[in-house]
Amino acid sequence: MAKYIVEKSGPLKGEVQISGAKNAVLPLMAAALLAEEECVIRDVPQLRDVALMKQILASLGSKIEDLEENIISIHTEDILSTEAEFELVNKMRASILVMGPLLARKGRARIPLPGGCAIGARPIDLHLKGFEALGAELVMGDNYVEAVAGPQGLIGETIYLDFPSVGATENIMMAAVLASGTTYIENAAEEPEIVDLANFLNKMGAKIKGAGTDTIKIEGVEFLKGAKHTVIPDRIEAATFMLAGAITKGAVHICNAVPDHLKPIIAKLRECGVRIEVGDDDLIVRGDLGPQVATDIKTLPYPGFPTDIQSPFMAYLTTVEGASTVIETVFENRFMHVSQLGKMGASIETAGNKANIKGNAHLRGCQVMATDLRAGAALVLAGLVADGKTEISEIYHIERGYEKFIEKIPDIKSLSEISDDKLLKLWEGL
Repeated sequence: MAKYIVEKSGPLKGEVQISGAKNAVLPLMAAALLAEEECVIRDVPQLRDVALMKQILASLGSKIEDLEENIISIHTEDILSTEAEFELVNKMRASILVMGPLLARKGRARIPLPGGCAIGARPIDLHLKGFEALGAELVMGDNYVEAVAGPQGLIGETIYLDFPSVGATENIMMAAVLASGTTYIENAAEEPEIVDLANFLNKMGAKIKGAGTDTIKIEGVEFLKGAKHTVIPDRIEAATFMLAGAITKGAVHICNAVPDHLKPIIAKLRECGVRIEVGDDDLIVRGDLGPQVATDIKTLPYPGFPTDIQSPFMAYLTTVEGASTVIETVFENRFMHVSQLGKMGASIETAGNKANIKGNAHLRGCQVMATDLRAGAALVLAGLVADGKTEISEIYHIERGYEKFIEKIPDIKSLSEISDDKLLKLWEGL
């Protein structure tokens, strides 16, 4: 079984290119089902989850072609099946995102209950509530759910989400674009990935307003056409490499990023004593300019501190001066990495959704296991500053969401070295 071997690196110094966002590209790919014409998506990261979504779409009738590296074509002239295969859906929770497009275009969708990272219940009831509000009848089986539109098709409605679920917002939005009348999604998720999906759908001919706010208005149209679109940069990958610069006390230039999407991470790292300079589409992170101290974090829906960066940030907090508190409010089971960091010498105590971290840990390399995607990234970060070698198993989790992650880290230090003079010039230019 494949493993990562991470050795203590010393300060990382150089630049890194951020890939297209994993959490944006999957709904974009699902949205391509809504058009009979070809859709072209650029900056598609090469990830396990993307490969799985390709397989799911192909099983439904899509013709998928890799035009160039990181550019794909999806052409769904005919949908041959409205039922996703269990073997594929079981591997990835985001596969539920094909349900809205199938329901909108064919009036029917049957989806096995999805799998993915075991970080909490993550029920799909909000998705189903939205479909039902649009007029679909739901049938629940032992391990599947089926939605069938009424004789008049889907009909626009006002839908209030009990929680601003990203997936539910995306799925309902995709179902509503071909519904009759107008749909309002209230208490909608506001994440940048929602905006990216809305922009893509509007290019296809949808009429969506308000994406990025808590109320989204969708005026239904009769059909959507093909479109071309570039995926937004991955804010979670960017944040992870910002932490790599901070934890190793290095100087890292983050290229192809959207700083506005990273405000909570920037704010918290600055509280810790990390110097960050922000450009239009890049950042420079300096962890080499003084002591780094503790701070507290609390995960929240966007624009709050993202739950996806909680575990990597916790790994970082084990290394700074002082005690920190982390409160997880989004997923109830997102502290599984704590035991693995403990094996490396971290001092972390948890009670419910709260973790107390003692800083200045002397981390030691050992055998650890990636329990989920972001936990795996946390272990890599810890391994960069731990004495000896850190052997990380179950790395398929990491490869679900980070493109060439382990290759990019040495690239920062060796293949793209930045001199102090160049850093100074970059600094002055920002």
